[in-house]
Amino acid sequence: MTYFWRLFLSVLIAFCLTFATSISQSLALDITQITANEYLKLGVKQMERSDYQEAIENFNQALQVQEDFAVADSDRCLQLPDYHQASRLRRSFANADCTQAKNLARKKFETYLLRGLAYYRQGDDPAAIADYNQAIALKPDDFRVYYNRGLAHAGEENYSQAIVDYNLALTQIPQTASVFLGDIYNDRGLAHLVLQDFPAAMLDFNLAIRFNPQGYRAYFNRGCASGTNGDNFGAVRDFSQVIKLDPSNAQAYVNRGMAQYRLGYHQGAIADLKQASEYFGNQGKTVAYEKTLNLLKSLRQQLEFVTAIA
Repeated sequence: MTYFWRLFLSVLIAFCLTFATSISQSLALDITQITANEYLKLGVKQMERSDYQEAIENFNQALQVQEDFAVADSDRCLQLPDYHQASRLRRSFANADCTQAKNLARKKFETYLLRGLAYYRQGDDPAAIADYNQAIALKPDDFRVYYNRGLAHAGEENYSQAIVDYNLALTQIPQTASVFLGDIYNDRGLAHLVLQDFPAAMLDFNLAIRFNPQGYRAYFNRGCASGTNGDNFGAVRDFSQVIKLDPSNAQAYVNRGMAQYRLGYHQGAIADLKQASEYFGNQGKTVAYEKTLNLLKSLRQQLEFVTAIA
């Protein structure tokens, strides 16, 4: 065999080995990603069943499976200074590596986001915030993670920081996402209300209602703000709207009843408290049921006392 043919075959074998190695790495990566996706999907299903601890364990597995390959892919994706000098074949593999790295980064982002939500629903706000910080490092332009981190800060009673995160969420959210805009404004309004910034709270609740007029939460919170500020007519108006949108909302009946009592509409107040006690009883909320009955008894005694004096 001539030197030329030996050289040709050696080059061909080397090329085949390189190509086979690339294919095997790609297949291994695909298999790993499928496994990570299965952990992710299982975690989501457990979240839907409120099995938050099991969900967290599956999200942990998803992150662990992805970790090594995500780092390897990111390294290969970064090795592109000589992109224009690379061969067409090398460029195609480089693009594939970058695509895989981006896909893995996206999956890691979703996993951190979901695990943070699971921690939040368990009441572990610090762990939730830590996961949201990781998610932001991977994808800093997604409004959901700022909003969720704001909720976790509010859970820690750090309302000023929660407002900062709600503001960041509003800079990233599409203006067409009206329902989500309503949620963010509502929760920012709650933070302002706790900090006793009533004008800012009322402005936010008004915006929340404008973006989501069918959501009862903003009406409820605006009713609370109105009642706290002495606007009992406004409170009656808003709690009536809550009852229209959510007819079995027992707490709305209680709050409307108290606002009516302060306005002197005693019979309306008693009717609302009776309705509230029925709903609490039917919903199995024993403590709220008993408290409402005691409140109703107290109001009736006061009315009897006033009538006796008159």
